[in-house]
Parts: sequence; structure tokens; C-alpha cells
Amino acid sequence: MQQSDLFRHSFSTDAEPVTGTLGLSDLDIAYHADFLPEQIASRLFDKLQATLDWKQESITIYGKTHKSPRLQAWYGDLDASYTYSGLEMIPLPWTEALLWLKTQCEAHCNIGFNSVLANLYRDGQDAMGMHSDDEKELGEQPVIASVSLGVQRNFDFKHKVTGAKYRLPLSHGSLLVMKGNTQKHWNHGIARSKKITSPRINLTFRQIKITDRGL
Repeated sequence: MQQSDLFRHSFSTDAEPVTGTLGLSDLDIAYHADFLPEQIASRLFDKLQATLDWKQESITIYGKTHKSPRLQAWYGDLDASYTYSGLEMIPLPWTEALLWLKTQCEAHCNIGFNSVLANLYRDGQDAMGMHSDDEKELGEQPVIASVSLGVQRNFDFKHKVTGAKYRLPLSHGSLLVMKGNTQKHWNHGIARSKKITSPRINLTFRQIKITDRGL
């Protein structure tokens, strides 16, 4: 099957990260502002916004059920289901665009991914509460590759014990890699902003540990 023009492009992913451990205890991240060329990032945004199966799911936090403050879609390998906040995510089959982007992230991170959580923030009123991706399906030290498309949003980290904070603006076409003890010791989230009126798509590629579920 012939690939669309979008996936014929190639680009370098060997640039040094803008940030490393930042001197903050256990915050093991790398940020690449120009991971995707702007033209490719814009075409991907349009394609994913129009074609992914976006839904507003219900999540349970501290025993209370709420509508998620953003739209979501879960894609991946057939057995890569995932549960968080009382919501079981059953993966939809990979699309051509998501598979292409997964391949770029795998080459950059030198690790395989079998799933991706897509989030669509329609404007600044859509947000993500502070949390960590520490579910058992992800393993002890998960590597998560987070690609941002669309309007820039601030990504906030807060240490679970010391309360230390770090804010990182995520730009259009950027890649944030979180690994090591980041999920164990830090929460992260995206706050609401009345100033933002444009949408953003975030894609977090993950490796679900199938054998860790006690099946």
C-alpha cells in the first residue's frame, strides 16, 4: 500500500535535548523543541484532529465521577489495554499517522511503544489535573514519549514530597521524554488558562507491560 505524502518526509532526531535532569532530584526528562518540522507538525495536527475517535470519557477521582476536562482516544496493539482513574482504555487499531509518529519516537528513544494516549485540549478551559503515570501496567521506570501539536501549553511538574515545582512550555512539534524515577517522585499536569483560545493535541506513547497484570 502506498503511503501518503505526509509520511515520505525524513528528519534528524539526534539533536541534544534542551533540558536534562535540570538539577532537580529524580526529574529525569529531555525536551526537544524542534522534534517535528513545523509543516509536518501542522499537517499531523489537522489529520489527527479530523480522524481520531475523540471521546469525552468519565473518570473517577477520590471516589467521585466526573467528565474528563478534555477529549481522549486510546490506540495501540490489540492487548495493550490500560486502566487509570477507574477508566479502562481498550485500544483502537493503529492509524497510519500514529504508526508513523510511533516509529519516529521509537527511533529517538531507542525503545518500543505498544500504545498511545491521545488528548485533545479544545481551548484553555480544557486541562489535565496533577497526577503521575505510575500504574502497574507501565512498570517501575516507564519511558513516556510525549509529542505536542498545536497551541503552546505549560506543562507543570511538582515533587510529591518536597513540593518543588518546574514549568516547561510545550511548543508545536515538540517531544518531551519522561523516564527514570520521574513518575515515582513527580506529579505533572496542565492548568486552565483563559488566555488560550486555540486547540492542542498531545500524544503520549507508552509501553504497556502485558505480563505485569497477573493474568
